[in-house]
Amino acid sequence: QVQVVESGGGLVQPGGSLRLSCVVSGSIFSLYDMGWFRQAPEKQRELVAGITSGGMSNYADSVKGRFTISRDNAKNTVYLQMNSLKPEDTAVYYCAVRRIPLQSYNYWGQGIQVTVSS
Repeated sequence: QVQVVESGGGLVQPGGSLRLSCVVSGSIFSLYDMGWFRQAPEKQRELVAGITSGGMSNYADSVKGRFTISRDNAKNTVYLQMNSLKPEDTAVYYCAVRRIPLQSYNYWGQGIQVTVSS
């Protein structure tokens, strides 16, 4: 029923930028919280940024000032603008949907690779 599809990943040099997009279908997008997670090799998955249905956002300390999460409810899409990328940002990035605030995320995308390397 609910599908979550990420796009926009790839290979960039340190200091470069990427914008990830996530399109959600089969749900009432505007009512849900959204999040971007990432998992680097041999590391735990971590929350990178989240945005509530009301537009409030939060970020991991490691990306504050560099990444921006936003949403366009008319397009059922959430974005992650990533600037000043560092090699340690290299990971598989996942988009996730949360139906109930403060609870677990319910639906996940398959993930998209972001590689930062010179």
